[in-house]
Amino acid sequence: MRNTTSVSGWWVFTGVLLLIAGALNVIYGLAAIGNSRYFTATAVYVLRDLRMWGWASLIIGVCEWIAAFSLWNGGEFGRWFGIVVVSLNAVGVLLTISTYPWTSLALFALSIIIIYKLAEGPTPIPS
Repeated sequence: MRNTTSVSGWWVFTGVLLLIAGALNVIYGLAAIGNSRYFTATAVYVLRDLRMWGWASLIIGVCEWIAAFSLWNGGEFGRWFGIVVVSLNAVGVLLTISTYPWTSLALFALSIIIIYKLAEGPTPIPS
């Protein structure tokens, strides 16, 4: 049976964006777990504390990497898993908008672009 889809340039680009978003989440997660001075000292957290946000960010970042590699292998799992994980990331980023508005908006825009390209799907091969 012939594969009816191919990995196009946009599909690879979406995977690279997933890797970048995942790397940022892993870096922010590790910084938050270590109580880095990068984060504000007077922040009020909706859920628990800075370390909990750090672990959540780290897990989401690793899941984004998993989605990117699955996407490049042509797996449909990577597409749908990526949409779910990046959607969670977008919500999490919007929860930090009061602390870092420009960074949050930039990461939210990155998430929306990734979701759009994943929802669009791969390019079909012409018959």
